[in-house]
Amino acid sequence: MIQAEGLRKTFGNITAVEEVSLEVRPGEIVALLGPNGAGKTTTVRMLAALLRPTAGRALVAGYDVLRQPEEVHRRVGLLTELPGLYLRMTGYEYLAFFADLYEVPRPLLKQRLEAWLDRLELRGALHQRIATYSKGMRQKLALLRAFLPLPPVFLLDEPTSAMDPQSAQVAREMIRSLAQEGHAVLLCTHNLYEAEALAHRIAILCRGRILVEGTPQALRDRFLGPPVYELRLAAPAGQALELLPEGLAVVEWGDHWVRYRTSDPERENPRVLQALLAHGLPVVSLSEVPRPLEDLYLRILNGAAPPASPDPVAQFEGEHACRS
Repeated sequence: MIQAEGLRKTFGNITAVEEVSLEVRPGEIVALLGPNGAGKTTTVRMLAALLRPTAGRALVAGYDVLRQPEEVHRRVGLLTELPGLYLRMTGYEYLAFFADLYEVPRPLLKQRLEAWLDRLELRGALHQRIATYSKGMRQKLALLRAFLPLPPVFLLDEPTSAMDPQSAQVAREMIRSLAQEGHAVLLCTHNLYEAEALAHRIAILCRGRILVEGTPQALRDRFLGPPVYELRLAAPAGQALELLPEGLAVVEWGDHWVRYRTSDPERENPRVLQALLAHGLPVVSLSEVPRPLEDLYLRILNGAAPPASPDPVAQFEGEHACRS
């Protein structure tokens, strides 16, 4: 649905985007992450055929953003970080206006609104002027507007910005449903919880370049190493340390807990439990230690190399670090 190859954009002597290549397949959500000024919005504007690339090419729903921009416009649901809203219109007038532009018949407009108005808590405000809406309500209205034509591709920039937690959850359900129905979604966000909850793959952009791309789990394994498991006991941890299988990579321990790293938990975890229970040590729990996406994101931006690299800093830092 989205295929970008070597996208580049300069403004005078400033390079905003440099050699960005990206693919988003039907039914897939890809999160584009990065610090302020990384080039995310510029990339989205090029993919939406609103900004002409200096170099490179991109196909969106099979249409070239350079040669067929109007066809791209018809096939993209775009939500910008600061959506333009016509404040003198009522919410319904605004949605109906865009439904006409997208050639969405009134019965279909009504059907699509009915699916989400109550859940987004907009029904009561639908016939009020947008000028009276809060920031969160305006964001929900803009998301509905992007959703109305159900195009094959969605480009969403901070879609839950200013929303309360309940509305943000409903918005994430909307986005997830789009992918389940076969739409391609490119999501730009600073909300790492949201990226992890929604994205099949993430790409981290900095200084106009994509540093890394992959599934969250694959990137965790690459940059944070194999998962760490925590064993909690109703006995002193020192007793457990003497009984753990030989070669187990223990990383830390406390009075009643032990943490170890393993790339083969299906093999190692049963061995650990068997060794302890065979000697009567009471095990309270064994679970994987959470590795937040934030840890991965900051490690990559700070230029740290994957753990297995011969040179643990220089190999990744020289080419990819995102330090100022």
